[in-house]
Amino acid sequence: MDYCPLESSLAGQRDKVPRGTCLIGRLYLLLLAGGGLLACAAMGPYALLLFLPAVCSVVIFHSVSPRQVHTCAFVLQMSWQTLCHLALHYREHYLPGASCLRLTIALSSLMLQTQKVTSLALDIHEGKVTIASEGREMLLRALPLCSYLLFFPALLGGPLCSFRRFEAQIQCSGASRPAPVLRAVGQKVLHALALHLLRTALRDSAAPLARMTDCAGFGCVYVMWRSALLFRLAYYSQWALDEALLHAAGFGLQLGHHPGGGVDLSDADIWTLETTHRVALFTRTWNKSTTRWLRRLIFQRSPAHPLGATFAFSAWWHGLRPGQVFGFLCWAAVVEADYRIHPFLRSLAKSWQATVLYKALAWVQTQLTIAYITAAVETRSLTALWLLAASYNSFFPLLYGASLLCLPARARDK
Repeated sequence: MDYCPLESSLAGQRDKVPRGTCLIGRLYLLLLAGGGLLACAAMGPYALLLFLPAVCSVVIFHSVSPRQVHTCAFVLQMSWQTLCHLALHYREHYLPGASCLRLTIALSSLMLQTQKVTSLALDIHEGKVTIASEGREMLLRALPLCSYLLFFPALLGGPLCSFRRFEAQIQCSGASRPAPVLRAVGQKVLHALALHLLRTALRDSAAPLARMTDCAGFGCVYVMWRSALLFRLAYYSQWALDEALLHAAGFGLQLGHHPGGGVDLSDADIWTLETTHRVALFTRTWNKSTTRWLRRLIFQRSPAHPLGATFAFSAWWHGLRPGQVFGFLCWAAVVEADYRIHPFLRSLAKSWQATVLYKALAWVQTQLTIAYITAAVETRSLTALWLLAASYNSFFPLLYGASLLCLPARARDK
């Protein structure tokens, strides 16, 4: 008998399957070994920063009760990640001659691992995933967990994939040969190449934001917007490559068709991001898998001020640089203001001409405000952050700040 136990796995059932067990085990080992080799090649000795919390997390999953597993895993992972970020900041500021490339790669991968650990811990806490606590089943269950935390297609990048979906995809891969993926991979690669070529065409010899020291007045607005566009194009290109790798490894075959709820794993909806006139919609669409993770981890679990708590945690997760703290807190205020100002402006637009004008001006305001936030988050020094804050660019987020003071809060769907 040859079938794919996709539905039973997503429902949390652990029925024994009459075929493919050895093949599935080999797939788990292959993904884990590939992740280990890739980590060692890309990070060198800093790969230990990834291996140690992965092992500790698996131990926590097997030894802590479902009621407490999320708290323990969250504290462990975020404490370790914060220590690693502090080490990176120390090397950058006090050891300027030392190379930080491999440490930076390790930290980027560690941030993705934090997403996986906390997402899986929440699944266990909510009863969506069950973990064996003793005997031979515990050892057998540790292999899929380790493979999930370190599997190579999503080690250095890629949208967040839940453990249930990961496990179901592995079992389906063991049940039947996957459909051809060359076309999907080719489309993603060409998409990434086009974005990279566009970024190369727009970029000059100076690094993004470098010309902020030379500009004056409203000339800095163009410099900021252009620099932020280059940053966004770099993100779009990287996301497309990450999705191409997932397709090539077989994990992108069902992107957008998840049987457990139809969740799209793609991170980039470039059309919406570049055409929306709402900062709130841009925020929900930007890096969609991370946005869903933050919503589940922080926003839906915060007893008070969930929006502020979510952006504050995002700044912590990203590394707590001054620019990141300033940028994410500014982003939170802008999103709150966005919910207030647009219903008011829509009520004033009585004709279609007024509506078109309102949306056009709101799009410009959204583009420049997002550019300001992006520039703040990407700054690496207090001097650069001060130059940005003291420039005319601050006019655009201050408009949102004024609406917070003048317009009342409105009820909205969470």
